[in-house]
Parts: sequence; C-alpha cells; structure tokens
Amino acid sequence: MQNALITDNVMNYLDYMEATDSGIMDKTLMATDNYMCKTYSAGDVKKALCEDSLTFYDYAALLSPAAENMLEEIAKQAKIETRKHFGNSVSLYTPLYIANYCDNHCTYCGFNCKNDITRGKLSFEEIEAELKAISNTGLEEILLLTGESREESNVEYIGEAVKLAAKYFPTVGIEVYPLNTDEYAYIHQCGADFVSIYQETYDADIYAKYHLSGPKRSYPYRFNSQERAIRGGMRGVSFGSLLGIGDFRRDAFATGIHAYLLQQKYPHAEISFSAPRIRSFINSRDTQESQNSVSEKQLLQVLLAYRIFMPFVSIVISTRERAGFRDNVIGLAATKMSAGVKVGVGGHFMEKKGDEQFEISDARNVDQVHTMILDRGLQPVYSDYIRMI
Repeated sequence: MQNALITDNVMNYLDYMEATDSGIMDKTLMATDNYMCKTYSAGDVKKALCEDSLTFYDYAALLSPAAENMLEEIAKQAKIETRKHFGNSVSLYTPLYIANYCDNHCTYCGFNCKNDITRGKLSFEEIEAELKAISNTGLEEILLLTGESREESNVEYIGEAVKLAAKYFPTVGIEVYPLNTDEYAYIHQCGADFVSIYQETYDADIYAKYHLSGPKRSYPYRFNSQERAIRGGMRGVSFGSLLGIGDFRRDAFATGIHAYLLQQKYPHAEISFSAPRIRSFINSRDTQESQNSVSEKQLLQVLLAYRIFMPFVSIVISTRERAGFRDNVIGLAATKMSAGVKVGVGGHFMEKKGDEQFEISDARNVDQVHTMILDRGLQPVYSDYIRMI
C-alpha cells in the first residue's frame, strides 16, 4: 500500500511519481534559507513601499516583525494595487468535496488515514445532483476536492467528475492529490482549468514531522505539482502554506518566491495565493491554536505582502476565517472568496455522505455573501472566463 511507504527521507519519490528538476525548488529553498526576518528595519519597510517592483529583499521586509507595526501604511499601498489590477471586483466560488478517503497521515488534517471519521464518496449521479444544486445558487465557478487516495478517487473518477462539472460551470478547478503531467493533461481535457495545491510548509524538517506516512510525505513531488499542472495545460495554479505549522513568516516568504519563480518561467499562467490557518477537526486533540499560532493581524500582514509583491495575482480568503475578517480584507488585498461552503462530502443537495476536513468559521450562503459585497461598495463577479471549446 502506498500509505505504508515513504517513511524515511522526505526527498524520496515513489516509482510512479514524475520527477521534476527545473531548479525552482532549489532556488526557493536557497532564498528562504537566507531569510532572517529580524534583520529588517522600519526603514527597509518604507523603502519597499516606495518601489515600483519589489525585490526579494523588499518582499522579505514586508513580512518582517518590523512591518507588523506598520500595517496601516502597508494596507494603503495594497489597496491601491488591488484597485489598480482588479477594480471593485470580488470573485465568488464554492468547493464541492466528492470524496474524503485518504492514504496520508498528516497530523493537522481531519481526512488523515488514522482519523476515525465517516468516509464517503459520491457516485456520479450524486455529483451531478450536487452540481445542479450549487449551479442554482448562481455560482459559476466550482472547485472539486477529494481526499488524497489514488485507489478510492482514481484519475478516471476525478476526470468524469470534472466532465460533469464542466456542464454546469464555465470555470472548474480541482484540489486533489498531486498528479503527473500526463494526468493533469487528461484532467484538463476533461474540462478543468485550475489546480489548487499547497505545500503546507516549506521547511523540510517540519514537513517530515507533520507528514508521518503516505505519498504526501514526498516533499519534492508535492513542491513541483504546480509546474506539472501548467505543463499539462492548466490555465492557472494556486499556492499557499498552512499557516501555523512552521514559522509563518518563512513559509509565507517561500510561498511568494515559489510563485514568483514559476510565474517568471511560465508568464502565461494565472497565479493565485491562499493563506489558510490551522483549524480544529473531528477527533482533533488540539484546538485551532498551535504552538506557532498566527493572529489575524499577522494573517493580514501576509495577505498584504502577497498583494504588494505580486499585485496582479488573485488572493483567496478562506472560510476558515471569521466573517468579519473576510469582509474587511476583500478589496484591500483579497479578490476572491467562497460562499455557501460545505467541507464534508456532499451536503449541498443531499445529506452529507462523509465527515468534514476541518471546521469553518463563515457559513454564509451565496445570497448573504453577495449582499455583503455590494454593501461594501464592491462588485460580486460570478464568472470572468469563457470556455471557447
């Protein structure tokens, strides 16, 4: 079984895993190793805010402790950049979990293979019923998610689910286990446009601590997923760290460098950021707070730094965060948010078939989020893409 393998060196690959050696991982880790967050001053932060284009040094300054006391100034610049590139628009989407079986033992995730939860997988008839119900809310973008099990949610199953989703939604994304280039190409041919996948933490030692077994323990295979997705024809890819696993400043810095280097190599690719924080889950012995807990103020700092460093990319704000915080960051840094979210298997039309991955903090439906966006003088956007074929 795959989940019994990769129990030693996290830099190992399984036989089926496509190795990628583009140099982006080495460059990202080298830059991160050189990041010493406490060496930056308020002067470095002010200098960064005056630059038309940020260097890695400038970006690092915006993530430093010195910048945490200058968020008002940073927010003003971030808002200017957001308005310049996105106007008043806020894009809406929702996730649909179609399975929660998983081969990985990741200690922070409710889907991990050691957690005693109700497992479920939607049939194609059930998937279509869920898709119809979501489409009836007016949403035009869907993100399909599974647990990370190649056996229970194989590539063909994901592909057929994508084909169904493409009947109802002009934009279809996936958040599944890492795939090889040819597999991403197949999923793209089925109708998927976008891949969301997160490294969780860029610190290899901490990565090994939290990923105890399973295919996900392979650090480089996961790291290079976005590049394989782009090579497979995907229009866009998302980047993010699970803030609270390691040093959030270093992880956010590495996330930005990783995305920047990939954008330089593939300038046609659409890039987005997400900045989820650890949340509690069923049978979790820990609360949502970890020993490296990240405050809302620090989360805001990360989002603002992302915006100023790569001003043209979309930034997603998760329902892991409370409604008030989400409302305050749209138009400031975030440009995309989910609505009507369910994080169990199904649950939009039918009763949920499997337990949740984590606890959400914002359960508002689409109409409520739509109204909130208008009340803030912003414009809800349901689709910004037309599929021509």
